[in-house]
Amino acid sequence: MSVSRRCLCCVKYLMFIFNLIFWLGGCGLFGIGVWLSFTQAEFSSLLLSFPSLSAANLLLVAGGITMVIGFLGCLGALKEQRCLLCTFFVILLILVLTEVTLMLVLYYLQDKVEIHAKSNLKDGMKKYNSENELQKSWDNVQKMFKCCGVNNKTDWYEVLNRTLPSSCCPGAERETCKEWSEQGCYAKAKNWLSDNIRPVLVFGVCIGVVQILALVFSMQMYCQILYAEKNLD
Repeated sequence: MSVSRRCLCCVKYLMFIFNLIFWLGGCGLFGIGVWLSFTQAEFSSLLLSFPSLSAANLLLVAGGITMVIGFLGCLGALKEQRCLLCTFFVILLILVLTEVTLMLVLYYLQDKVEIHAKSNLKDGMKKYNSENELQKSWDNVQKMFKCCGVNNKTDWYEVLNRTLPSSCCPGAERETCKEWSEQGCYAKAKNWLSDNIRPVLVFGVCIGVVQILALVFSMQMYCQILYAEKNLD
């Protein structure tokens, strides 16, 4: 076996391994999305402007895309087809650039995103009495985080004629409540996310490293196949 062929085999199996890890990561994301869609469905009605923009749906889409890209990479590596490798490289490059762009946009516009999210949640509160699903979502969130309103309990005054929903009183009914939740749900949810974000960040960094390595190996394999074909000619 020639040196170029040995190099090609080495790159081929390395690329297959990394894409297999990438595909398994996609399966993990998709599985978490399915789990969230069943267990956290009661929170899905909170956002009025983007009802489909829930964590479950985002994970399902991200997992599905990752699985397709990983499959293309594995197939391209095993078949040693330049067309598949080129398609895989272009799609993965677009995905990586999109991820970087989204992170930069969220980082630099986080204040505007936060203001819009709070405004959207407050608009949803106005439909508390008219939409059962929205009412269930708010009650579940307030019971889970032991909070009241978006910023604080006064957010409900305009909606419920200066009264509060019973879910703002942990462990008691409205009539017998002695201590209402004071802190807003937005701050509570944000703190909860900050406390639990580390595993997500670690997983995200690992996926990012695998993506970069997959790009490098796919281009390296493409060049090796092109070099081998020229030598055969």
